[in-house]
Amino acid sequence: MASPVNYDELLFNLTRHVGELLFCFGTFKKLPHDFFAYPCCVDGWTFDIAEGSTPVLEKMRKGGIFLTAHYGNYEAMGPWLCRLGIPLVASYIPVKPKWLNNVLERKIRAVDGRSYSVDARTPRDFLRILNDGKLFCLLSDQDSRIPSAIDGTLLGQSANVNPLPDFLLEHRPQTPVFICWMEEVCGVRVLHAVEVERAQVPGAAHLVSPAQSNGASPADSSIVNTQFNKWLEQRILENPNLWYSFTHRRFYSRSPEIYGG
Repeated sequence: MASPVNYDELLFNLTRHVGELLFCFGTFKKLPHDFFAYPCCVDGWTFDIAEGSTPVLEKMRKGGIFLTAHYGNYEAMGPWLCRLGIPLVASYIPVKPKWLNNVLERKIRAVDGRSYSVDARTPRDFLRILNDGKLFCLLSDQDSRIPSAIDGTLLGQSANVNPLPDFLLEHRPQTPVFICWMEEVCGVRVLHAVEVERAQVPGAAHLVSPAQSNGASPADSSIVNTQFNKWLEQRILENPNLWYSFTHRRFYSRSPEIYGG
């Protein structure tokens, strides 16, 4: 079971991370391109790459699918990955008014003159991103409220899983899948990256198309439900006060009563 959430600490963490985005986002846009330049100190902050993550980050430079969660300062990973030469593309719903959206896309979510923000909405848009050799980012801890959502579990509770990663892998089965996150250890901001193992071994995610599933349920073939959710559960067990997905009411479509109406 996850430790109880300390809402005072969670609010403190969230406020601190929002402040970093508002006033210190530029620091992440100055980070070194060379993996071997880490650990390094920029604007008084120390940054490092976790042990074993460098080969994974190097592979991410060739594109793929990048899964992460509303955990810690997740927004700050965008410019950091871009500075490492990773062709990141993240889909954001445009905000209003239009001038504010232009500022976000051209100034905030842009590194070295390249915006990593796109408004991708259709399957064709997503597949085109992969075809172009980009690294497509997907925040996978939100409540999926579309009819094609996959049945899954998180923290022992029923949850609807976004079917998009499985759809993309059905059409582009050779696409590598990565999970990336950032944590703070003794004042050092550390970037972690792992590649999702998709071999057919006990306990590992195994992706098959519906025609190949031989009656397996969607959850059996869901890379999100089998590996991403396990990864997220581990992060929440470590520190539940860094998971901000309460803002998306993670379990609403399955258990709306827990939100008081």
